[in-house]
Amino acid sequence: MSRLFINGISSVSPQSEDIFANEIPQTYSENILPSLDVDYKSLIKPMMLRRMSKAVKMGLYCSKKALKQAGVDDPDAILVGTGQGCMQDTEKFMTNMLESEEGLLSPTSFIQSTHNTVAGQIALDLKCNGHNMTFTQNSASFESALLDAILISEMGEIRNILVGGVDETSTQFTGFQRLDGQIKEKNINNFDLFSTISPGTIISESAAFFSLSSEINENTYAEFKDVQIINSVDSTELNSKIEEFLSRNDTDLSEIDAVILGKNGDHRFDHFYEDLQQGMFLEKCQLGFKHLVGDNNSISSYAFWLASRILKEKKLPEIFKLNTLNCKVPRKVLIYNQYLGRNHGLILLQSH
Repeated sequence: MSRLFINGISSVSPQSEDIFANEIPQTYSENILPSLDVDYKSLIKPMMLRRMSKAVKMGLYCSKKALKQAGVDDPDAILVGTGQGCMQDTEKFMTNMLESEEGLLSPTSFIQSTHNTVAGQIALDLKCNGHNMTFTQNSASFESALLDAILISEMGEIRNILVGGVDETSTQFTGFQRLDGQIKEKNINNFDLFSTISPGTIISESAAFFSLSSEINENTYAEFKDVQIINSVDSTELNSKIEEFLSRNDTDLSEIDAVILGKNGDHRFDHFYEDLQQGMFLEKCQLGFKHLVGDNNSISSYAFWLASRILKEKKLPEIFKLNTLNCKVPRKVLIYNQYLGRNHGLILLQSH
């Protein structure tokens, strides 16, 4: 496998990127969390911003910021994972259809509602004519984009890859997730997420993008080693699946310094994490993030952002910790996420 280094990162979420350093969080008392507004105008022309949905704004902003960090003007490939795409434009089109009683409509909202809109707008802005793919595999969308990054890097013809995950919320459509118990019925404080015993979680919108390269530079955060998606697995078999994943990367469990878990407060499925916390990860520093940024189909990209910061800055912020263990110099971080008992994703990062 070709080596891939993380040379630039950026995220937009319900928490500021500064939370890693100052650990001062935003607190929410609702179950659908908006992303924070950032200075989009610093990287995107104001006239363009007026016509962009939240997903496109977040994706383009994070992309340009990550590439700027890495010193890359034109990536060789753009890979985006999004579970639900541009829901705001989808909702806008459906609303217009109802209001016009299915009469003549402007196609703009429909055209901009497709899942590949974010990747397309990034390519147009960067004038990038290279490999461009969007992955819509529910909660494994970002992991699918990482898999493609590995595959095309092995071809040896691509040096710089832009990869990210993005999902937005919408006024009406997101609320439908309450119908099947994906969102908790009663509003809770986000810091009570892990102690509230009930179905569902808190849903959010976020984006995180990364500039990956076959070459290391002075800005390198970490090395992205591998990713694996397991569509379905029994909790009793999860330990062996993790061990197999580590083994194929010549890594022993004892070498893992910290684990980032996608625990989300849904009592129906959190046992996947709790069994690991009390079992094979008992002596590992355990970190969570969904009590801060919520959950969505590409939220594992935020965990990737968090792991990158940890490995570069050699710091484990207290606000993310699920236990009291620590390690002075984290060198290898494992990310594990699943949603509704499906799409179990494993991602391994290490110091470069």
